[in-house]
This record gives sequence, C-alpha cells and structure tokens, in this order.
Amino acid sequence: MPNLLFDPNPGVKLTPLESMVPVAAGLTAAIVLAVMTCYCARRIRQRNRKTAGHDATLPFQPPRRPTAVRSPSGAPPHYLKKSPSPTGTKPPPGAPLSPPEAPTQVRYAEESETGPLPRMVAHETRAPEPESPVGGDQGDCGEYGRLGTLVFKLRFLADKGALVVSVVRCRGLPGKGGTVNNGDLSGAKNTGNTDPYVKLQLLPEKQHKVKTRVVRNTRNPVYDEDFTFYGLSLTELGTMSLHFVVLSFDRYSRDDVIGEVICPMSSMELSQIENQQVAFSKEIQPRSLKIRAQGRGELLISLCWQPAAARLTVVLLKARNLPRMDVTGLADPYVKIYLLYNGQRIAKKKTHVKKRTLSPVFNESFAFDIPTTEGAGATLDGVALELMLLDWDRVTKNEVIGRLDLGGPRCTGTTLNHWNEVCNSPRRQIAEWHKLVE
Repeated sequence: MPNLLFDPNPGVKLTPLESMVPVAAGLTAAIVLAVMTCYCARRIRQRNRKTAGHDATLPFQPPRRPTAVRSPSGAPPHYLKKSPSPTGTKPPPGAPLSPPEAPTQVRYAEESETGPLPRMVAHETRAPEPESPVGGDQGDCGEYGRLGTLVFKLRFLADKGALVVSVVRCRGLPGKGGTVNNGDLSGAKNTGNTDPYVKLQLLPEKQHKVKTRVVRNTRNPVYDEDFTFYGLSLTELGTMSLHFVVLSFDRYSRDDVIGEVICPMSSMELSQIENQQVAFSKEIQPRSLKIRAQGRGELLISLCWQPAAARLTVVLLKARNLPRMDVTGLADPYVKIYLLYNGQRIAKKKTHVKKRTLSPVFNESFAFDIPTTEGAGATLDGVALELMLLDWDRVTKNEVIGRLDLGGPRCTGTTLNHWNEVCNSPRRQIAEWHKLVE
C-alpha cells in the first residue's frame, strides 16, 4: 500500500511529457519579451540618430540653430544670408576682387523666332555707356536747344516684320525748376539735375506704350535700351509716327513733362533703315507749341447774380474746339473755378472729367456765397472768377489748356462785357461763349 502522507495528489497521475509544458511556455514568453525589448531599443537608437542629423523625412523636427561659417581670411564668424545679386556672385569678405567681366552680348528677341509673329513689343537693355561728368551738364542748353536733344536709332527687319527702336540718350536737358508752363523756360532757373526717363508710343495706335528706366540726378542720361515692334510692314510703317515724351520722375507728385519728339516715318527714307541701323538726333520740343498751333478752344458759361441771397451762380455748360492733348488725338478735359475776393482765392470748385473728347458737355452748376459788408449790402465789387480748363492725365501732371478771367483787373473784351451785364442784370441767367487764353 502506497504511503498517502507523501503523495500530494493521490488521485492524479502526471506523465513526464505533461510536466514539461509549463516550462516550455515560460521559456517562449521570456524569448518573445527579450526580442521585443531588443527591437524597441534598436528603433529608439535609430530615431535618436536621425533626429540628431535632422532627417527631413521625420515630422515635427526641432529647429536647428544656424552654424557659424568662418571666413577664409580668418575674420570673425558671421551668419550667411543668401540674396540675389544683380551683378553676379559676390566674393567673400577679404577676398581679392576679380576684374569686372565684359557684358555679354544679348541677341535681339526677334532673332529667335522663325514663324509669323503677332504684333507685340520686346524690350532689351544693354550696358550703358559711361556718363559724362557732372561738370559737363552745365551750359548744354545753348548747344542742344533749351529743352535738349534726343538721340535714337531705327532699324527695320524685313524678314521678321519688326521695327527696332533704340533709345540711346538725351543731352542738355533742363534741370529741376527749368520746366515751367509745359516747356516755357522764361523766368525759370535752369540749375541742378533731374531724374529723366523716356516714354515711347507708335502712332496712330495706342496699343504699344513703353518706357525706359529712370536715370537719377543727371541732365545727360544714357539709356541704350531697345524696343521692338512686331507685325509691321513697310507700307504700314510709312503711315505711322514715333512719339517720344521726355519726363522727369517725381517721387511725391506726378511726373513733370520736359518735352516731346514726334518723328513721322513718312518723312524719312525707309530703305535706309531696312536691315541696317541708322541714328537720329532730334531737338526736344515743348508740348505748349502743340496747343499754340491748334488754339485753346472756347467755353460756354452762364452766370446769375442774386443780391438778396448774396450768391453768384456759375453754370459750366460745354466747351468746343479744344486742342488734341493725347496721342489718340483727344483730350480728357475738366474745369477748375476759383472765387477771388480782393485778389485772394476764397473758394474753389471743379467739374467732373470728361474722357476722350474735344467737345465736352459739363452742365454743372456751382453756387458761391459772396462776402457782405455791414450797411452796404451784397455787391460784386472786388469779386472775380478765375477759370482753368485742364487736361487730366493719370501719370503726368494735368496740363492747363487755357484760362479765363471774369471780373477783376485782367478782365477785358468780351469777358468784361459779360461781367458788366451780369452785375447790371441781377436774377438773370446770362450765357456767353469765351475764348480761352494762355
């Protein structure tokens, strides 16, 4: 009989194979845990190495501080900042400067085209020639005219149907303060330099408008810029004109017009500029000559004086026969009205701008309150009207087409008769045409 005191499970008998299963399961779990631990540790080490090297594939990277770059000359370290340079690569500080390279030759834009081209304008800037010293700016107005001269070159490429206009330079431009009354230099000091540039249009169309860069602080600017007009034939070119406008750049106001040059293509031998470049030099003319040749037009005004209300009503009806101010042959007129009392301007009004017309119709009424004196009542003594008809321009200063004075010491002729009739016929609307003067 077996001894039951030493058998813990007398009713269960285990074979040797069954007793090895728990041991094998424990060993398997230990091996799996060790493998997982090694794999996790390896991934952590790889991530740490990539984070230290700033791998771009990992998100949420911490920002890396810029490292100091030492100069080859041993200068103190500094942080480099990349920026585009218009003159090429800049040498490091302390490095010997290399001699300037000669400007590369740039081909005309039309030479790279082979098929028929639409009408368009291509622009090319060449390296400018050395400008004359500042001392050479003085005394040029007598040699080149009071407004200077414009030098340009023309070349017609028959196989491409293109006109190449090269704006070379200007000489003897008036200085600041020398462009008064649209080119009239009377009483102006022609001293100092200016900031000129040139605008170019091909007339009679207004599709092509180009301009050169601004050359600072000079009266003899050098541009050397090419403008190419495509889609032209010799027959079309003979009916066109080149219109140059020389302006002075103004940072705080509208640019001043120095003068203009109009070059009709019909006045030159087109065979000379065919496939060869020909230089021309034209004197710059004031824009006021155009107004003097065409006349300044007329203005229809209606006035009504109301003594009881001490009010003068001015009705600007319309204008006619205005000069052509724009390259399109039209103008953008409007009228300014000043009320003067004892020679001082005390009120100002102006009409709306009428776009692209030489016969504007305003039909605008303005009422001015007239100052009164105690005991004397309201009169028009010491009262005058000054009217200015101007041509509005988006870029340049608005040009004065003509003026008109009603009342005051400068009122003569038909304007004086109109003013006297208004003063002697109160409460009546009296309208008359008046010619604008300079």
